[in-house]
Amino acid sequence: MDFRSQVFAPGAVCKFRADGLLLVLCGGLDEAGLEAPLKAAVADAVAQGDLSLVPGKSAYLRQVSGVAAPRLAVVVAANATPKAIKAAAAAGMGLLKHLGIQHLALQLAGTGALQAAQAEALASAAGDVVYLYRSTKPSAPAAPALNKLSLVLANKAEQAAADAGLARGAAILEGVNLARELANRPGNHCTPTMLAEQAKAMSQAQGLKVEVLGRKEIEALGMGSFLAVAQGSDEAPRFIVMRYQGAARNQAPLVLVGKGITFDSGGISLKPGEAMDEMKFDMGGAASVIGAMRALAQLKPKANVIGVVAACENMPSGRAVKPGDVVTSMSGQTIEILNTDAEGRLILCDALTYVERFKPAAVVDIATLTGACVVALGHVRSGMFSADDALAGQLMAAGEAALDSCWRMPLDDDYAEGLKSNFADVANVAGRPGGAITAAMFLKHFASSFRWGHLDVAGTAWKSGAAKGATGRPVGLLTHWVLAQAAA
Repeated sequence: MDFRSQVFAPGAVCKFRADGLLLVLCGGLDEAGLEAPLKAAVADAVAQGDLSLVPGKSAYLRQVSGVAAPRLAVVVAANATPKAIKAAAAAGMGLLKHLGIQHLALQLAGTGALQAAQAEALASAAGDVVYLYRSTKPSAPAAPALNKLSLVLANKAEQAAADAGLARGAAILEGVNLARELANRPGNHCTPTMLAEQAKAMSQAQGLKVEVLGRKEIEALGMGSFLAVAQGSDEAPRFIVMRYQGAARNQAPLVLVGKGITFDSGGISLKPGEAMDEMKFDMGGAASVIGAMRALAQLKPKANVIGVVAACENMPSGRAVKPGDVVTSMSGQTIEILNTDAEGRLILCDALTYVERFKPAAVVDIATLTGACVVALGHVRSGMFSADDALAGQLMAAGEAALDSCWRMPLDDDYAEGLKSNFADVANVAGRPGGAITAAMFLKHFASSFRWGHLDVAGTAWKSGAAKGATGRPVGLLTHWVLAQAAA
């Protein structure tokens, strides 16, 4: 989508010939600074009972006298925060999206001086409204025609912030949409091989360096834990490494590691049949890493970033790993696999050992890891784990800035007690209590040589029910984290 800002002289907004105009009110009508025809139209809608000036209310007005745009939508925001503006803009665009509008003008009224975060929120809202999955559904309705959004500005002083916010939002939107598209594809389409091909195509198109390792190369590395998960499937595993270099070669990189289970049956510890189709989303962490790399390639921060994805299926077969089996990880530590459905941590632990070679400044892994995290935090915040207070603070701040929030969870050493094994260095599961924490404690065993954070996105990477589909989270959080580190 084409996002741009445009400064208008007094009286020029009403003369602007876009296909539609969306007015987001963030304050009272008298303080909004609207041009006379717009203020009169809103006041009349209120007088007629078509609009109430309370948060969440909206109205669609057509052929407003004195306004060149043939369609006008008015929506009232709760306040001028980016979160409130995003919600209001999305509601307003929802009123207009099926009306054939290609070019939409948008005016924020009553915000004070425009901030970059507000402009970024508008780009994010537009992306949510127009995204439509079509890859395996040719009967899907036509996508909304909207392809251009012009942000209306009253003065030149706001344009630098507006353009910065729109550019950041547009890049993150590209990454989010890529992540959604990959995660939404069914498991018979999005195999580990196809995921690697998509990552390779994206990387080459965006000027990133990419390397894809197959089974022989993975075996040569000694990734016994990763291969144990993959051995039950006929689909070959893939290990994907994407590199973005925006700083000096000797600058330590930031590393993102994604769980790429393209379908998770649970293996021998078979999952219940109900909603098992949603286990195609179990590569949401991998999708977010690929999406974040796409966004960063567009934004070009002064940082070095490496994205790593371990991709395979978790299937039951005569070759599949069994409960009680002991495998040797790349680190040399042995693992007793008590539950084959706790497979994400088994592929991530080898990926974490692999990235030691990069001597990273920090590593963040992203995984749809545990149902326990959904129980703890629901579908609002991702679970965030780190023993490094500074890194934890950075990730929290990045989530708030991106409207892609997370919440810090504990990593007390006592939680590791349940991972002790009589037959291996560590077990892959503890008991049910604190399951998201003990999963993170397992990963912590393999992340002692660098600053490490873990994001459990099991509750946020996709939605169920009528709105079933991938969300693209936490692409925004990851992108903001890298941008903040580059700026620092």
